[in-house]
Amino acid sequence: MPLIQVTMVEGRSPAQKRALIEKLTDAVVDTLGAKRETVRVILYEVPKSHWGVGGVSKEEQDARLGEGP
Repeated sequence: MPLIQVTMVEGRSPAQKRALIEKLTDAVVDTLGAKRETVRVILYEVPKSHWGVGGVSKEEQDARLGEGP
């Protein structure tokens, strides 16, 4: 049973997450020949305040660029 774990910063729409799960599943079925129903995908969403890039949180980076709330 293939298991794919993805860690990403929060903020994607439900539609984007569904599409990601579908495409990752397709890739495993196509490349490994696994049965679709055996493929597992787990998405871990990390708050922007807990994701560091270049010594600052993603939340701080976005605020500096005017992209955050």
